[in-house]
Amino acid sequence: MPDTKASLLSRLTRAPHVADPKRAKAQMKDFIDRIRYEPEAAVLLPHLDEGLFRDLLLGLADHSPFLWQLTVNDPAGMARLAFSPPEEAHRAIIESQTNLFREQRNGVITRDDAVRAFRQNRNAHALLVAIADIGGLWGTEQVTQALSDFADASVAGGVNFVLTEMADLGRVNLADPDNPGEGSGFTVLALGKHGAGELNYSSDIDLVIFFDPETKVLRDPSEAATIYTRVAQQLAKLLQERTADGYVHRVDYRLRPDPGSTPTAVSLSSAYVYYETVGQNWERAAFIKARPIAGDLTLGENFLKELRPFIWRKYFDFASIADVHAMKRQIHAVRGHDQIAVAGHDIKLGRGGIREIEFFVQTQQLVFGGRRPGLRGRRTLDMLGALHDEGWITAKARDELSDAYRFLRTIEHRLQMVADEQTQRLPSDEEQLKRFARFCGFANLKAFSKALTDQAKIVQGHYALLFEEGPELASDVGSLVFTGSDNDPDTLATLQRLGFHEPERVAETVRGWHFGRRPAIQSARAREVLTELTPALLAALGGTADPDGALAALDRAFGRMPAAVELLTILQSHDRLRLLFADLLGTAPRLADTVAQSPHVLDALIDPAFGTPTTDYETIEEQVRQLIGPPRDFEDFLDRIRDATRQMRFVTGARLLSDVLSPAQAGEAYAAIARAVIRASFDEVRRAFEAEHGTVPGSRIAILGLGRLGSRELTAGSDLDLVVVYDFDENARESTGSKKLDVVVYYTRLTQRLVSALTVPTRRGLLYEVDLRLRPQGGKGPVASQFKGFVNYQKSEADLWEHMALTRARVMAGDENFGTQVSEAVKDILTTKRNPKKVFKEVRAMRELIAQEKGDSDPWDLKLARGGLTDLDFIAQGLVLAYANAHPALFELSVEGVFAKAQAEGLLDDNDARALIEAHKLFNDIFQWQRLTIEGKFDVETVPSVILKRLATVAGLPSAKVLLEHMASMRGEVTQTVSALST
Repeated sequence: MPDTKASLLSRLTRAPHVADPKRAKAQMKDFIDRIRYEPEAAVLLPHLDEGLFRDLLLGLADHSPFLWQLTVNDPAGMARLAFSPPEEAHRAIIESQTNLFREQRNGVITRDDAVRAFRQNRNAHALLVAIADIGGLWGTEQVTQALSDFADASVAGGVNFVLTEMADLGRVNLADPDNPGEGSGFTVLALGKHGAGELNYSSDIDLVIFFDPETKVLRDPSEAATIYTRVAQQLAKLLQERTADGYVHRVDYRLRPDPGSTPTAVSLSSAYVYYETVGQNWERAAFIKARPIAGDLTLGENFLKELRPFIWRKYFDFASIADVHAMKRQIHAVRGHDQIAVAGHDIKLGRGGIREIEFFVQTQQLVFGGRRPGLRGRRTLDMLGALHDEGWITAKARDELSDAYRFLRTIEHRLQMVADEQTQRLPSDEEQLKRFARFCGFANLKAFSKALTDQAKIVQGHYALLFEEGPELASDVGSLVFTGSDNDPDTLATLQRLGFHEPERVAETVRGWHFGRRPAIQSARAREVLTELTPALLAALGGTADPDGALAALDRAFGRMPAAVELLTILQSHDRLRLLFADLLGTAPRLADTVAQSPHVLDALIDPAFGTPTTDYETIEEQVRQLIGPPRDFEDFLDRIRDATRQMRFVTGARLLSDVLSPAQAGEAYAAIARAVIRASFDEVRRAFEAEHGTVPGSRIAILGLGRLGSRELTAGSDLDLVVVYDFDENARESTGSKKLDVVVYYTRLTQRLVSALTVPTRRGLLYEVDLRLRPQGGKGPVASQFKGFVNYQKSEADLWEHMALTRARVMAGDENFGTQVSEAVKDILTTKRNPKKVFKEVRAMRELIAQEKGDSDPWDLKLARGGLTDLDFIAQGLVLAYANAHPALFELSVEGVFAKAQAEGLLDDNDARALIEAHKLFNDIFQWQRLTIEGKFDVETVPSVILKRLATVAGLPSAKVLLEHMASMRGEVTQTVSALST
């Protein structure tokens, strides 16, 4: 046993090897020359000619600018340390640091003196610990405990200092001015290595501050949060503000509950709720080491007692192994993390490093500590012993990991002693690495490298035995750590390398998920899967055209989802789906929202049938009905048809996004899906309605689709324009069922039931919006039209614009024979002989009226912009109405088909026809993509640039600017044609 009464100088057992003797000796000479005339320091001179003390100082001069500067700045202080027992020097510094507040309160020193003394004590303590460590006086446990003791004294002394000042300002009433923290209503807990008494040389200190909102020491308890947050801020400033004398400690408050959205002091009640609901495994691990160190210590102890059920589970908690190991895998991936190395290796986070030993211990504590109180200790080395004593690890594992821990911690301290930096990364430069090896006491780099790699391999071997390898989800993307701290430099660098432009915002978003800010991922299982998935998910998002926008879209989706575990599990299991979903988030938020509502729509993307689409009416109807299946009742049908429609529309959009379908084909597919939904809904509605109200003698009905539904150009966001026509035996007056209805009322209610089935929101969402305003007399007429009245109205009362709308009418559902009869009647109405000039004059007047009511100046509004889709539709409709009597081949064609046929029939100039066809194809393609990507108004000011770029790509043009110019030119040609036709 060493003589703890003997001086530091007399107990030295070793010194580092000097790498540059010439430079070190020159610095020593300067130091000797300086202290010759300083009586307090000159006592060192006899020991600077030779011996271990001289060798140690030469080592400091050669390897550590920080320690050498402390020595040179205060030679007398060095002398006092040299001739004192280090334990006594340590106790004296601790006592001084703890009691500075009393000296300042009693007027012995000023506030500025106290602030200076805080820093000078730290400098003296840093020098003491370094010499005791380097010189072989103290082992790892003594060094880390001494550093922790000093941090305790700094925080406790700082708290007492700030509370005393608060009392002087009248903000708090101190129960005991000599012990301000006692009964103060708030407590400071140390976490991490500080809490465990294992602090490293230049570490931050991890603190959390909780307060009792019911505290009696405040004059106004409602100010508790404000005052205690102020105390926390003043404490941090006192400890970490740099002055000419340096600093005391860097303070990190980011291990508190949800640090991105909570003040630095958190109420106990809020903390309890947080940990009980969304507390995570890494927070449980952090609280293993938690220890009250300042303020009201009793309050802190009671808090930790209340938190025991959160930290220590009643049953063996093997699930935490996977969760903690997933956190570790997030850390691996950049040089010095993913493999055992020497140059540039991170001895804390890298393979075989300190973190693996800590995880090895802490994870088993989490798993077994709930049933084994002996495993609830804070210190790593103590718990290695306890794990062996309790039978969980072998003596070999205990001894080898303990030795490795001491070795790696010693190397860590040497790294931090060089320049007082919180670093665990070895130098990358070979010459610097050679120098550092000698600072660590090795004769050469080869010996150092062998010692380091041997220890790391031992650690890695034990760690691998504990953790079975899980799926390495994108573990090579880089360091991605979001557990417990924000703005980790390596993480930000990785995010930037992945393609994110705002890594700080990305980190805050992902951290928010881990802190449970999104209810969808608050469950334990969701957080476990998310922890595992995060690297791969971010890598997939980083591969999109707009990674930041894609991540923001995913965050919004999480905000709308009731639960995300199903989606996360699917994404975890399928690489391809993960990449496709990332693309959806970046370029088609509407589709991504669908996935958020119903994650299993993604299954269709890995179905082989995804690459072989169809737009055939009958085939798509068969697919829809197969997805619906046999419903239990009408309510179940409404849910099933919404699920089926969501999946079919999603697959169509995904096919368009993947270029499996062209925009025109997508329009046909969307229309076919809508037709199938209308038919299935009408069958179900009719069956239920007739069961209640019977039938009407001679009953016949047809549901017409107009607008883009009728022309088979439906988009992802289109409404359904419907007109219902019916007929019956004119001798009938009412229906035949138990609940008889008047005939007109019967068809009115039947139509309303159909519309309701299509539009009512259920727990599975919405189907379609339905517009019945194209029926005879518009909103003033009955919702269903009797056939004879419908025909009479169209022939005698309807305006030309109503006939224009009718050009796109197509029977969707109802009685087949009657549908054919209605179609023939519509054809007869549309092929009535008309004056072409009068037709086009009225068409143009109608176009001007729409422009007045809705505007036509937005160049990105493909429908309403002058010369856009509305003009093209009107030209096609005008051609049908003007010439179908003499040219019946114009009937029942698409818009582009009408233009082509009008050219062939000599009704349009070749150049005009070509321009109209090209314009319609382009505008319709872009319109389909707009509706696929964005829900609601396409506002170019808010639309992500990646979507504008995608639209340009669809058009085969280099940029959105060029696309806009090209569309303007095309619209000009369309406008000229409109003018020519109407004059």
